[in-house]
Amino acid sequence: MFRSEYADVPPVDLPIHDAVLARAAEFGDIPALIDGTDGTTLSYEQVDRFHRRVAAALAEAGVRKGDVLALHSPNTIAFPTAFYAATRAGATVTTVHPLATAEEFAKQLRDSAARWIVTVSPLLDVARRAAELAGGVREIFVCDSASGHRSLIDMLASAAPEPQIAIDPAEDIAALPYSSGTTGTPKGVMLTHRQIATNLAQLHPAVPAGPGDRVLAVLPFFHIYGLTALMNAPLRQGATVVVLPRFDLEQFLAAVQNHRITALYVAPPIVLALAKHPAVAQYDLSSLRYIISAAAPLDARLAAACSQRLGLPPVGQAYGMTELSPGTHVVPLDAMDDAPPGTVGKLIAGTEMRIVSLDDPGKDLPAGASGEILIRGPQIMKGYLGRPDATAAMIDPDGWLHTGDVGHVDPDGWLFVVDRVKELIKYKGFQVAPAELEALLLTHPGIADAAVIGRYDDDGNEAPHAYVVRQPSAAGLTEAEIMMYVAERVAPYKRIRHVTFIVGVPRAASGKILRRQLRESA
Repeated sequence: MFRSEYADVPPVDLPIHDAVLARAAEFGDIPALIDGTDGTTLSYEQVDRFHRRVAAALAEAGVRKGDVLALHSPNTIAFPTAFYAATRAGATVTTVHPLATAEEFAKQLRDSAARWIVTVSPLLDVARRAAELAGGVREIFVCDSASGHRSLIDMLASAAPEPQIAIDPAEDIAALPYSSGTTGTPKGVMLTHRQIATNLAQLHPAVPAGPGDRVLAVLPFFHIYGLTALMNAPLRQGATVVVLPRFDLEQFLAAVQNHRITALYVAPPIVLALAKHPAVAQYDLSSLRYIISAAAPLDARLAAACSQRLGLPPVGQAYGMTELSPGTHVVPLDAMDDAPPGTVGKLIAGTEMRIVSLDDPGKDLPAGASGEILIRGPQIMKGYLGRPDATAAMIDPDGWLHTGDVGHVDPDGWLFVVDRVKELIKYKGFQVAPAELEALLLTHPGIADAAVIGRYDDDGNEAPHAYVVRQPSAAGLTEAEIMMYVAERVAPYKRIRHVTFIVGVPRAASGKILRRQLRESA
């Protein structure tokens, strides 16, 4: 068993809004959130006051403890206010990909039993359609303004009393992001107030921040990585978060330059751009002190090229998953120069790890040997919503969460993730479940069978690659037709990027697709 070098942290038994904004009065007029596109700024005092007023308005509208509110928005400076207002009103927040189709959104609404939606006007048509398909949604609010819908801006004027909700941090669900876990279609991950808040305390000794630090939030808040590293963690510590709605390289570089960004939390595609794109040389990025990459594996050579070009310490990595609130490992800021290339870091405070044999899961392996990574700690999810069997398959009776990732630890405690047991595809940090795409492909009348695996392109991005068996009557079915069929029915990050026609999908006697054979043939 491997244990963290850091001292344990006590469980944080606070609602997430109090855990994050407890020092808002102390930070006062320090900018908490800055819109990276137009400069609109909210101070800590304003974020605290605004989220309380919106919570009062939500409660007045009928939001009650135990309700689920779907937050459907790109990154904006209103997103944190909406999130903390909902939790203060007693609701659980299920975060929704802003590029989700109405059908995908409706599935999440139904599964989570969401009764309320907060969205933005450009996404309103999708939200309305999703609500119609799902049923049960009482009202759709907007962060900005739209005819016929109440706005969070108008809610700031609410004179309703602030809700006084009795929240049990150890049991009550603060966030319900959706993850595919080790296999299958997306499932609601139940993260309690205590689990999220404690994970912030666990991360703090390794990656401290404070007033004067400026973090650029370009990775999405709806994703647990963005929610933690770019929203909850910096706002808990008095840092300033500069918010961008999406990644556009020129806009991203200009924001680093103009807002004197000191820290970047990114995914590998952004590291690639910083390492290789000619536009980088046109901007002053000298304010940067460090970069941390997570959400997908980062090639050590690419990390080195990025740090050398920018004159920074080596790009650090972090490791975790939605089911872990999400963090378990990070390269500490004070050890970036000493970390071996390719490591995802060391165990954060209060976290234990085992590396177990793939052939004999009960056998623990020593340092240097590769096996499945198991994690135990206070940040482990409460479980999958409504799926006790899936929860039991993920978390064993002794409390160890089986990550599905393969890795090894060196003698100094640095973890290296080398492969995945699980079948998920990580496209630019977003999870894509092969089973979901396979089920969709099989709805095409010209497809007899299909399998999907991840295929790496020249830039190191893993993308969905479909192996398709045509129906005898559909000999003329083309790659373009299949790619279009899928693209019309899924969010952009889930699109099929390659198609190979085969005579039969390799399967075991049980019927399970033998993906390894497909990977080897690729």
